[in-house]
Amino acid sequence: MAGKHLSTERGYRRMVRARDGEVRFQVGVEQTDLLVVAELDLHDEVAACVARVRGEIKNWIMFHPEFAESLVPVAVPDNAPDIVRAMAAAAEPCGVGPMAAVAGAVAQAVGETFGPRSPNILVENGGDTYLRSTRERVVALLADPESGASVGLRLESTAFPVALCASSGTIGHSLSLGTGDLVAVRAKDARLADAAATALCNMLNSEKDMDKVLRRARELAHHGLEGVFAQYDAKVAAWGDLELVALD
Repeated sequence: MAGKHLSTERGYRRMVRARDGEVRFQVGVEQTDLLVVAELDLHDEVAACVARVRGEIKNWIMFHPEFAESLVPVAVPDNAPDIVRAMAAAAEPCGVGPMAAVAGAVAQAVGETFGPRSPNILVENGGDTYLRSTRERVVALLADPESGASVGLRLESTAFPVALCASSGTIGHSLSLGTGDLVAVRAKDARLADAAATALCNMLNSEKDMDKVLRRARELAHHGLEGVFAQYDAKVAAWGDLELVALD
């Protein structure tokens, strides 16, 4: 379903600030719109990387349309491109289609490609973020674009790499079968975090579903899920390795 908060401006990105020695830039390739914070201006190289991985996914879909269309896991052979196999593997335990992992997959591909050159790199792809850092970071959790974020997640310098991926039934254009304001998932792997956020948000249709979402998150811990934050109207719930902090 389409969210009730729809914007192409991505105003929440104004909260993302580069530290000393870092640069902030935006990369757009077809439907992919990334915000990157890194130690170098890698705009053109990141754009080329995104075009390459998007091409691998699009070429696979051309001959295997079910990969794009399915809302349930799809098996792929060993000779599929790495990013295609990673998306399918992440979607399988979550019970969703592989495209539920695409934003996290692109963000992680960029972060892993350029991490050796920029030990501090943040790649945000429509609310799905992959981070490598040598210092502590705080990531805002945004459930209502109109009022801004009041809660953030503190990440210690020893925690990285970390992926934080969000899904919402009320924000953005991505398909969600739930009506919750926000489900944010922490994991090392952005493909898993993205797929899990979609799966868990699909389950969130009322405040009564909070416990069910947390139980399912604990089950997915066996696959690498480290924490989850969920919000439905005024009720919030959290489980796992999450240090929540109030934002100014």
